[in-house]
Amino acid sequence: DLGDQAFVRSLETLRDLDYQSWQVVAYKNPLNDPINHKIYLRIVGFPGKLRLDHPTDLNVHSGRRDWSLEDITLLNPKLLKDNRQAAAEFDLTPLLHDLTNNRPLRLELYGVFKELPIPPYLVSEWRSLDKSVDDR
Repeated sequence: DLGDQAFVRSLETLRDLDYQSWQVVAYKNPLNDPINHKIYLRIVGFPGKLRLDHPTDLNVHSGRRDWSLEDITLLNPKLLKDNRQAAAEFDLTPLLHDLTNNRPLRLELYGVFKELPIPPYLVSEWRSLDKSVDDR
């Protein structure tokens, strides 16, 4: 029994460069993936203001480094059934395994936002989720 440790997350509301607000949630749920312990990133906009088309990969930029995170929204049964279509979900694990420090990131979701800045403190939270998976 994993009890309260079964679900860990980082939740923050951020604004993109067009001053639109986004809820950014990084989470792990070992009950869903007991072997790989993946960490997921969910980006949620306000329903009615936008419609996210899937699949659309998330581009992440940091200095000279770039990553493309796979859109896995349609693999989540709850998001698949949500007719508001205001959320997208990505596998954050490859990015976290690549990062060696808490440098700021810039997210780009084609057709949705050009740049959503992720501050270093939030990168640190995400990386701590990854470490807590490894420490089990």
